[in-house]
Amino acid sequence: MIEVALRHDFGGTTLDITFVAGEGTTVLFGPSGSGKSSVVAAIAGLLRADRLRVTVGDVVLADTTRGIWVPPERRRIGLVFQDARLFPHMSVVGNLRYGARRAPPGRIGFDEVVALLGIGALLPRRPHSLSGGERQRVAIGRALLSQPRLLLMDEPLSGLDAARKAEILPYLAKLRSALGLPIIYVTHAMDELLRLADDVVLLDQGRVRDSGPLARLAARADLPFAARDDAGAVLELNVTGHDAAARLSRLGGTGISLLVPLLPSSVQRVRVRIPAREVILASAAPSGISLHNILSGVVHDVAENAARHDVIVAVAIGEAMVLARVTPDAVQRLGIAPGAPILALVKSTSIDVVSEVNSVG
Repeated sequence: MIEVALRHDFGGTTLDITFVAGEGTTVLFGPSGSGKSSVVAAIAGLLRADRLRVTVGDVVLADTTRGIWVPPERRRIGLVFQDARLFPHMSVVGNLRYGARRAPPGRIGFDEVVALLGIGALLPRRPHSLSGGERQRVAIGRALLSQPRLLLMDEPLSGLDAARKAEILPYLAKLRSALGLPIIYVTHAMDELLRLADDVVLLDQGRVRDSGPLARLAARADLPFAARDDAGAVLELNVTGHDAAARLSRLGGTGISLLVPLLPSSVQRVRVRIPAREVILASAAPSGISLHNILSGVVHDVAENAARHDVIVAVAIGEAMVLARVTPDAVQRLGIAPGAPILALVKSTSIDVVSEVNSVG
């Protein structure tokens, strides 16, 4: 477990940020200027905050009230920046070995990292001959070979185009389970958040707006997520069956069951996103309709966005939560209010399978 308590005055702007991160990937999410990179700098020891306490497990890295300050080079924290910062005069293997040179003995092996990041063919090459995505993979490998107790990643994909980002995201997703290493990841990109986050710390103007599991925060009608064009619920569900003839797979868990386009038979568990704009609410089940998913639920929350002239409705379905974006007129006509029964209608093809959480083989 990682605990961070930070307060710092930048002269007109004050950060006051406290959160706890678990053993998976915790994403610091928020707009530019919300304090994300400052938090990373403080954890790494690159910012001496006015008041600061940082612990990783039972190790105290900083505590200004007790006069504790572990120098950055002794914190055993791997740090990956927006730019790869590789040594241009060294080959890829040289850069990787540099990361391991001063590291204490550890469980993360050179061959394991090379295989995990798919960089075996790059070892003899120099950084100038690599693509942006390849350079970032090497930078991540160098950080891992320093045998860190924690990996910090400060918007590592922000300088990449869509193709390079798509290339590297699957490798980042593997880190969540392959190494059992806690990661704090900074981004303001929704696709990275959806693919990588276990937990989220939502920052706004130097404060923590909320924190917790991604699924819970994404389903909150009153948080900034819901005001975005790409608002939607995020669920992790088991693949419970396949209908090859209908070319559909069934997902289930936490009291919800969904049909989606056919998935590979090896897939066991997936993370899905149900866009709020694709969910239709109804007071009665329609007939003669093409969609497969008619979900019975209860209205949990209703939040109007006057600027957009729309309303976000959170619907509880079992233990899951689904969001729907509707008009104020629809709310009035259907009598939508907390506690009211409601049906949520979702096309199978509208459900985005964001990532595979677990697979066979």
